[in-house]
Amino acid sequence: MYAPSYLRNPKPVYPERSRQLGEEGVATLSVRVGADGRALEVSVARGSGYRRLDQAAVDAVSRWRFVPAKRNGKPVESDLTVPVRFEGEGR
Repeated sequence: MYAPSYLRNPKPVYPERSRQLGEEGVATLSVRVGADGRALEVSVARGSGYRRLDQAAVDAVSRWRFVPAKRNGKPVESDLTVPVRFEGEGR
């Protein structure tokens, strides 16, 4: 079985309030990827420490497209862990 991978997808929107407050971190998401490459389920496996950042990550990754995993040459549903990093400007 080949594991799924993610394509070039847009970065999540950095919440303006989080930026103003200097909130930074990595939200680690669990993603169930469908055989068609769409995110079927997205949940926070490990939070960034900031609810706004975690939600922005979930919102963005829910719209991403993935390369589905394959079993015997056919696309199948699978799970993927996706880290989403939020860092202030200038870094």
